[in-house]
Amino acid sequence: MSLRRHKSWIGLAFSGLWILGGLYFAFLWFFCRVYVPEGHSLQLRYKGPLVLTAPEAEPNRLAGDGEVGVRAKMMGPGRHFYNPIYWQRNVVPDTVILPGEIGVVTCKVGESLPKGEFLVDGDLDGDNQATQRGILRKVFGPGRYRANPYAYEFKIVKREVKRYGNQEKNSGWVEIPTGYVGVVTLQTNNEQAGLQKGVQSKVLQPGLYPVNPNEQQIDIINVGYNESSIEVQKQVDAQGNPMHDEHGEPLATLDTGINFPSNDGFDIQLDFSAIWGVMPENAAQIVRVFGNLDAVEQKVIEPQSESICRNNGSKMGAIELLIGETREQFQTDVSEDFQSVLSEKEISMLYGLVRHIYIPKNVREPIQKGYVSDELKLTRDEETKTARIEADLREAERKVDLEAERVQVDTERLRAGVLAEGEKKAKEIAAETGRLIAQIDRETAELDAQRSVLLGRASAEAKQMAAEATADKFRLAVQAFGSPSAFNKWEFAEQLPTSLDLKMFYAGEGTLWTDLESVQPTLPLKSAPK
Repeated sequence: MSLRRHKSWIGLAFSGLWILGGLYFAFLWFFCRVYVPEGHSLQLRYKGPLVLTAPEAEPNRLAGDGEVGVRAKMMGPGRHFYNPIYWQRNVVPDTVILPGEIGVVTCKVGESLPKGEFLVDGDLDGDNQATQRGILRKVFGPGRYRANPYAYEFKIVKREVKRYGNQEKNSGWVEIPTGYVGVVTLQTNNEQAGLQKGVQSKVLQPGLYPVNPNEQQIDIINVGYNESSIEVQKQVDAQGNPMHDEHGEPLATLDTGINFPSNDGFDIQLDFSAIWGVMPENAAQIVRVFGNLDAVEQKVIEPQSESICRNNGSKMGAIELLIGETREQFQTDVSEDFQSVLSEKEISMLYGLVRHIYIPKNVREPIQKGYVSDELKLTRDEETKTARIEADLREAERKVDLEAERVQVDTERLRAGVLAEGEKKAKEIAAETGRLIAQIDRETAELDAQRSVLLGRASAEAKQMAAEATADKFRLAVQAFGSPSAFNKWEFAEQLPTSLDLKMFYAGEGTLWTDLESVQPTLPLKSAPK
């Protein structure tokens, strides 16, 4: 009875354990289970024990082990089991940054920054995790990031352009095209990199750059050469076509282009073009001083073009500006002065060209007529030289024709001589070939006769040697058997048929007939008739 009661208690205990296990599994599966889908994370906040108390994390700080508060670690996609009595569970989406965007992160936990600072060095996690509150200096490119929203706040930034007058400052996802460089302006000091606030001398080469708008701003500067021109406005007719005087000179509108008085009191106008540019190593200085290339053109190129042309042109007379040598000197002086001014401002100059000078008609006409008469005289002289050269050319052509005929005749003569010599050589070769063929035929006949004699002699000697070998074979055989009779017996035995059956029996001398009865079993004898 006691054994049966003991077994029943054991059965009840096992049943109770199974029920408790089932209840615990059901509690875990239906109450503690949290499913985190793809692209999300699980944020956990520890509530503390039910009965006892636990210390709370300090404000603006993530909770450590045993502290009440939001934990730093976030669980990834999948199935997780956390007791809702102790844990507050929040499924939060991951931060996704698309191509062409960057993420600017603000750290909301940690120590406060010193006064006047707002950028924090560090990362989202790892050994270099940020420990101060503020905007992270590092920006994050395209990708998926699992960041605790309690500790970090993401701001998605594309390309940002801020305008200060005619100057553009770029940040965010900055693209510097080919032929341009990026001039960096730091808005705060970077002690780790050893950089001070302001325009940096080192420029960014063409490419894609993630730029923190709170730390840097980029001026995109076109490097290479540009063209700037100051032109005289030409008079036009009712149809809008340029008007010209009787000499083909365009008519200029007064007070346009670069205008100045010559030293003899005439009003001069001219067109001027400057080919200038900025090299990469000078781009930062241009931004510091002028801001951008438009300001360079407005504040330097155009004013200096007018000033230099006026200063040099006012020292010369109207006729000097028209005549070649003095006009070339004017061009040289303008280019050198312009080069000197731009070099001081770290601007490169390729050319400074005075393209056209508009001289008053009453000054230009007499000089032009004189030049026209000189040009006509030069034209006549050149025509005379051309006629003389053409006559020489015709004479040279006739000489060439004569030499061509002489060369043709000589060629025919040489060709006939070569053909005759070739035929002679061919006949000599044919005769020599016939002689050699006859000689070879005679030698061949002699060799055939010798071959016949040698073959007959060899055949006779072969038959003789064969007969001698046969006789010698029989002689050696007789010697081997010892006597001719033994050899004959051997020959006789060799000629017997292979099917012959010989049997031998022994009988004493004179006892053949008496021993026949004992030999009968070995002889195939017929029995005597009864």
